[in-house]
Amino acid sequence: MNKAREEGIITSITGYRRPYFATQPAYLYPGYRSTLKRAPTQPLVFLPHTLSEVTGPVFGYDDVKPTDSDLTRQHDGEPLGERIVVSGRILDENARPVAHALVELWQANAAGRYRHAVDDHDAPLDPNFTGVGRVLTDGEGRYRFVTIKPGAYPWRNHYNAWRPAHLHFSLFGLGLVQRLVTQMYFPGDPLLEYDPMYNSVPDDKARPRMISSFDWETTIPDIALAYRYDIVLRGRDATPMETSRS
Repeated sequence: MNKAREEGIITSITGYRRPYFATQPAYLYPGYRSTLKRAPTQPLVFLPHTLSEVTGPVFGYDDVKPTDSDLTRQHDGEPLGERIVVSGRILDENARPVAHALVELWQANAAGRYRHAVDDHDAPLDPNFTGVGRVLTDGEGRYRFVTIKPGAYPWRNHYNAWRPAHLHFSLFGLGLVQRLVTQMYFPGDPLLEYDPMYNSVPDDKARPRMISSFDWETTIPDIALAYRYDIVLRGRDATPMETSRS
């Protein structure tokens, strides 16, 4: 193969971009004020990953303890709030399961406060709730968390701004550079209508994919209600991911 043809093939591969289905939020959404500072003002620069970035570090079962996925059993006492089960599947654009993917979860407590140094909300902290968990999907792409339903909280984005109750999800591939982040909301939340993060997704059909559904079948009798939240990574039915959030 001559050099010109070889370079042409490489250019066509590296220049390929997936079709945009309006499923993802824009980098700049004025209603979400911090994007005015974070959004890039110049075209993005493509930085190819090196072999070490793509192949390591890797995640395996030895890195995740069985108790990591139950956020109600990480301390000596029981956390305050409504216990819930959140489960679902991680799927690709062809509805095929993504097996052995690392799924992380972090959230506010039942009073709407994060255990984080910069959270100055005057809601109480819960000594028995850290608000973080992780799990590896099984061979069918399934994951499951037991946790506490988070509370809404004020966030000063605009007058009387409150974030709807939500869970943050982080999905890793085989290494640290293969990561996607999204948020899961709860059905029937009246704050969704007013939330700039939720409404930054331009497609009316894509936005509800961030809302979980009540799951009677996985509810634990006398203990916890359950919600189902499937995440699709790519394609026309992709779950909206955070592209300009920290």
